[in-house]
Amino acid sequence: MTVEVAGKTLLRTASARFAAGQVTAILGPNGAGKSTLMSVLTGQRRPVAGQVHLAGKALADYPHGALARLRACVAQETQVAFDFSVREVVELGRYPHRRQPVPHESAIALQAMRATAVDHLQHRALNTLSGGEKARVHLARALAQVWEPVAGPDGMPAARWLLLDEATAALDLQHQHRMLQLARSRASGQGVGVVAVLHDLNLALRYSDNCVVLQGGQVVAGGRTADVLTPGLIRHVWDVRACAVQAAGPFPGGQGGIQYVFEPAAAVAVQGAA
Repeated sequence: MTVEVAGKTLLRTASARFAAGQVTAILGPNGAGKSTLMSVLTGQRRPVAGQVHLAGKALADYPHGALARLRACVAQETQVAFDFSVREVVELGRYPHRRQPVPHESAIALQAMRATAVDHLQHRALNTLSGGEKARVHLARALAQVWEPVAGPDGMPAARWLLLDEATAALDLQHQHRMLQLARSRASGQGVGVVAVLHDLNLALRYSDNCVVLQGGQVVAGGRTADVLTPGLIRHVWDVRACAVQAAGPFPGGQGGIQYVFEPAAAVAVQGAA
């Protein structure tokens, strides 16, 4: 598919496939088109050429309510205009299910808050929280939205999707790992398809099954993360040297895996330095 904005091509003939029950990382340097691709996957932006298909049906053909029951999104920045409490924000994730509510709607919201460790904040106003706390609240909202299986267009149980656009950016190290551990557990344990835009290649190696690498608005690599993220590709795309070290697991597959130590590909000259 191709995406253009104001005459500028942001994605050029990009093609990718995402699997339910797996975590796929979208990777690339700044300006590569990662968030543009995510905006197309969420339905926020339409490509000028090509289509996104979900469960064999074009995304553009889904009513908004039906789409919201199948996929939940955590954006880079989410502004809440009203002074909602944390619990009220998380309960918004259940709004798409209001016509077919389950008896334990309130319990779902509480479980989602516990999963992201914000249940102790549930009576606080969202706008009084730190950036990292807000990110965890919005993850809880998204989890609540796709907490339980729902029927697809054919009436059969449909795959659910969790789309994370740099959702770890505001989090400290502990909560970055906790968020991705949670996403990984929802994928492997509940069959949720997780697509996450990440900048940290080591997080991608540790938590994602597959990856899509973008550069200059084009897909330059894709496949199993451990196979794709080689020192050569990292040097080509990010212009840094990568030294591999063996790390303890669990990684996708249950074993140990590779993590990288990075350093600049070339010395950076600082004007005026002694």
